[in-house]
Amino acid sequence: AEMAARLSENRLVSLPLSRIRVIMKSSPEVSSINQDALFLTAKATELFVQYLASYSYKHGRGKEKNALTYSDLSHTAEECETFQFLADILPKKILASKYLKMLEKEKRDGEVGEGDEEDEEEEDEDEA
Repeated sequence: AEMAARLSENRLVSLPLSRIRVIMKSSPEVSSINQDALFLTAKATELFVQYLASYSYKHGRGKEKNALTYSDLSHTAEECETFQFLADILPKKILASKYLKMLEKEKRDGEVGEGDEEDEEEEDEDEA
């Protein structure tokens, strides 16, 4: 009966429970994982991913192209407060050349602005 219950549980979740168990066990605070906790974590993760995808599709250019793009996801992470914790995981794509120019500018600003905190504060206000 327990085996049948597990098989029916697995059909209710698209994500592989074995992978989720591995991820959960990678936390040093976790020693053992209850089967119900594993299932609920998998289901919650699945629902979250569905919500992120549908929100990004509805609020992005997905409707125009009839597709969900990485840009839609990164825009959602950047603009929607609910998903801002994903901004580091879903960064906006930029060209390598643009990134290198940004690094050079940061380096120049760092050298010029050292010891002069007022200039740095004014720059922060301009950006906001």
